[in-house]
Amino acid sequence: MPAQERVAVVDPRFVGHLHALRLALTDPRFPAAAVPGALTAQPAARAALARAVGRIPVGAGTAHLTDVLTDTLTESLDREEAGLHRVELGSLVATVALTPAQREDAREAVAAVDDEAVRLRTAVKSRDGFFTTYCISPYSRYLARWCARRGLTPNQVTTASLLTALIAAGCAATGTRGGFVAAGLLLLFSFVLDCTDGQLARYSLQYSTMGAWLDATFDRAKEYAYYAGLALGAARGGDDVWALALGAMVLQTCRHVVDFSFNEANHDATANTSPTAALSDKLDSVGWTVWVRRMIVLPIGERWAMIAVLTALTTPRIVFYALLVGCALAACYTTAGRVLRSLTRRARRTDRAAQALADLADSGPLAELIAAGARGRGRTGSYLAPAMAFLSAAVLLVWVIFQDDPASWLTVGVAACSALLAGAAVSRPLKGALDWLVPPFFRAGEYLAILVLAARADVPGALPAAYGLVAAVAYHHYDTVYRIRGGTGAPPRWLVRATGGHEGRILVVTVLAAALSPEGFTIALTALAVVLALLVLVESIRFWVSSQAPAVHDEGEPA
Repeated sequence: MPAQERVAVVDPRFVGHLHALRLALTDPRFPAAAVPGALTAQPAARAALARAVGRIPVGAGTAHLTDVLTDTLTESLDREEAGLHRVELGSLVATVALTPAQREDAREAVAAVDDEAVRLRTAVKSRDGFFTTYCISPYSRYLARWCARRGLTPNQVTTASLLTALIAAGCAATGTRGGFVAAGLLLLFSFVLDCTDGQLARYSLQYSTMGAWLDATFDRAKEYAYYAGLALGAARGGDDVWALALGAMVLQTCRHVVDFSFNEANHDATANTSPTAALSDKLDSVGWTVWVRRMIVLPIGERWAMIAVLTALTTPRIVFYALLVGCALAACYTTAGRVLRSLTRRARRTDRAAQALADLADSGPLAELIAAGARGRGRTGSYLAPAMAFLSAAVLLVWVIFQDDPASWLTVGVAACSALLAGAAVSRPLKGALDWLVPPFFRAGEYLAILVLAARADVPGALPAAYGLVAAVAYHHYDTVYRIRGGTGAPPRWLVRATGGHEGRILVVTVLAAALSPEGFTIALTALAVVLALLVLVESIRFWVSSQAPAVHDEGEPA
């Protein structure tokens, strides 16, 4: 059999549900998988399986090893740490019937459980928001099955969701009441399709790293394109809300960076417990608090439902006000909880976590040079890194907000000082309790500085140009996250250096503001946005199309 193919071993006496076999033999996420009576090995685990077969002795007294061969091979793969996944069957049946009586009992157990009902139920995530769980998933799972029976792939459904959201953004951009109503309805339908693609992947076991990247990337593209559509629609009615649209995108992106950084810093940390985490787990055991805690963070389901309803019934300005207030409260709640967890736990961060945070920081050549000069000063594990990162952002933002004329060469000097502080923040491995705050501080400083400088330019087109620039940079930062999550590492250093890093981009923007007229600054921002978007998009698409990263894990509830 070709080396690039998976192999399967199934005991002829196997009795069980078809979906149990499907989970063991067709799930692409694991190098090897097994249920009682069946196992499979993908190319990465085939060598381990061959060694396991070769170690089985033959001759007198060895029949017990081959009587249920699949069990023997499964135990051997488990001991060899070949990435074996033992499928959680839940109510499904999978067994090897050694006698007629056992076979009859197993068949009765199979008949007692509806295989298709289990498959539909497990297509839905076990942990999701209130709106998604009770208003979308009870129906979208059947849409997922309909798509599976017609040979549609999750990536096709993901693309359909993106197109629907873009049409919704176009409807919002008309600026008419009918357009706003249509936009709200289409945004909700786009979200239904967004739920369907993941449920289709779980229903038909069509997982892939590229699929997860498309799903996550398109979610951001849909939401931020819709913000732009609302801003265009408001402009048609004489209301300029581009600053609010850009503020909403900045806030939402910074929320995500907080999530990503905290999770990367702690998911493989040792001694990773705290009284705050224990209290959180205790609250999760009380039914009603689970839903309150899930809704208060304004997840995508609740957020999109709010946006859709307010779009149809009110104005874009009210939509953005509600979005900014809701996301700000959610950000305060989640960030405060994570800070408390970090301060009360005694976790030891790994080198992998420190590298992930350094990659998420997106430091360019200037910060690298400064960090090299400052290396060895300060103590790893202290609060120096987040303090320096905070000062790096705060110094620049206070200056551009309160200075009478921020489009000056003095601002360039302040940006250079900000870069010095940023370099000092990443001069040591980011293993401190609060070092996961470094990337969010950098993101907030960069995005808000661009927003304020564009708003202070006070010319038509400056804020839309800034919106495009921040969107391009945000895509680069999201792409970094998804590469790290997929186990493929951060983007190549040449790309980070070519984009300038966060401190380099801030310097370029401040120089453009100081050297050009407001109209010229707007044109320069637009050109910079186009160049950066092309650079990061081309490299990102090249990477994900050619990537051989393993399929990602996106579990529904156990069967």
